[in-house]
Amino acid sequence: MTEPFRHRKVIIEADGGSRGNPGPAAYGAVLKDAETGEVIAEDGSTIGIATNNVAEYCGLIGGLRLAEEFAPHAEIEVRMDSKLVVEQMSGRWKIKHPDMIPLAQEANGLAPFGTTYTWVPRLRNAHADRLANEALDGKRNGVSAPGPVPEFDEDSLIEEIEDPEPGPDVAPARGWGPPTAAPTTLVLVRHGVTAHTTAKRFSGGLGGDNPGLSEEGLAQARATADWLSPLAERIDAVVTSPVRRTRETAEVIAESLARPVEEEPGFAEMEFGVWDGLTYAEVAERDQAGLEAWMGQLDRAPEGGESFETVQARVLSALARLRARHEGRTVVVVSHVTPIKILVSDAIGAPLDGVFRMELSPASVSVVSYYPEENGIPDRASLRLYNARPPGNDAFAAGATSW
Repeated sequence: MTEPFRHRKVIIEADGGSRGNPGPAAYGAVLKDAETGEVIAEDGSTIGIATNNVAEYCGLIGGLRLAEEFAPHAEIEVRMDSKLVVEQMSGRWKIKHPDMIPLAQEANGLAPFGTTYTWVPRLRNAHADRLANEALDGKRNGVSAPGPVPEFDEDSLIEEIEDPEPGPDVAPARGWGPPTAAPTTLVLVRHGVTAHTTAKRFSGGLGGDNPGLSEEGLAQARATADWLSPLAERIDAVVTSPVRRTRETAEVIAESLARPVEEEPGFAEMEFGVWDGLTYAEVAERDQAGLEAWMGQLDRAPEGGESFETVQARVLSALARLRARHEGRTVVVVSHVTPIKILVSDAIGAPLDGVFRMELSPASVSVVSYYPEENGIPDRASLRLYNARPPGNDAFAAGATSW
């Protein structure tokens, strides 16, 4: 086995195939060091009778298992010529086929936070394809890894080795192709609980009462900070709304990541005006008609507050400013329920009223990557994670009833 910390970033190339669809099936997976191109391990295995899609998912799972064994602390990029698997694992396509759902769940369980998925033409996935065919031909079955190799001397790397551009015969169909520019990635963190969160009270932005984090909320912030700490080297900054509960959460995370904190007023929570500090029941008792109008009409606002359309405009303006400041970098953004839901709805192209169909837990993590326009492909976003929380943490289990 190779040294677990020697590989900082790895590439998984995976493929699968069936002779008959369904028929005898196998997959191939190869794990490479992203900086040197070194082959760390290979897996070519048969899986019995299956379809092409099942075999392709098994190739992904096989590759993730290689990474777990041979490079457990490395950042992972998966490259496959299966657009189905890449799009589904990236969260852009729904998984409807019952055979695919458990395989995708297994892959998600193996993939570390921050794993990315890239489509490549078949000719650039030849290594994994060869491993799958060798397994089908009975020439191999299982994992193999080279013997010890000399330590890579970073000082000896004079120039970066770039993958050749595909020629005309391997150009992606219909002009579609994987992005080449580095995305701007937002790690969206909701603040920890406050007394208002626990009591389910309206708690607005800068104009509200704005209680600070409770002890439970601080514990949640620390748990999330610990969960994000392995990503410290990849994170450029921690950005927070100026509201007290987000600033306190951001300070905990920034200290753990050893990164500066920036304030962005555009990511503050919606202003609830005269409703601030009240529960839904109290608002309904005082202003039932106003509450129903606010829930049903996105341009309506409480007295002294903001409408959803107003909040959407300032949140998306803040997003544009953030992307300009941190282009191609990863940034933690500590914000609130409404702004995060607006960002997620915008990323997946959902209507604004989609915010009413999402649950978002305190101190949870959601991840969106933004790819710039290039090669005639428009600017686009990819939702990579939503409402995730550190697994098995007492700080979250204790506050479950507060969500």
